Amino acid sequence: MDTHHHHFHKERKQVINRLARIEGHVRAIKDMAQSERDCPELLLQIAAVRKALDGVAKVILKDHIEECVVSSFGHDNQEQVLKDLHNALDHFIR
Repeated sequence: MDTHHHHFHKERKQVINRLARIEGHVRAIKDMAQSERDCPELLLQIAAVRKALDGVAKVILKDHIEECVVSSFGHDNQEQVLKDLHNALDHFIR
């Protein structure tokens, strides 16, 4: 997203763990498709992955606001940090 600022992200480990579970879930869906499982089963599992991705995105967004946006207040990079956040939200929420 942004390479102009670096801060400690307290939820980084949780994000990585969630993404690893999602990765495993996606692999399982691929295996289900290769095994010619019913379409409703596949769609249900895909919906679960989408929900999980939304959940991890929410954790990342909260962490970014708390750690990056708030810490930028009163600094020279505040405008850039907010611009980067707006850009990310524009791409995420369509």
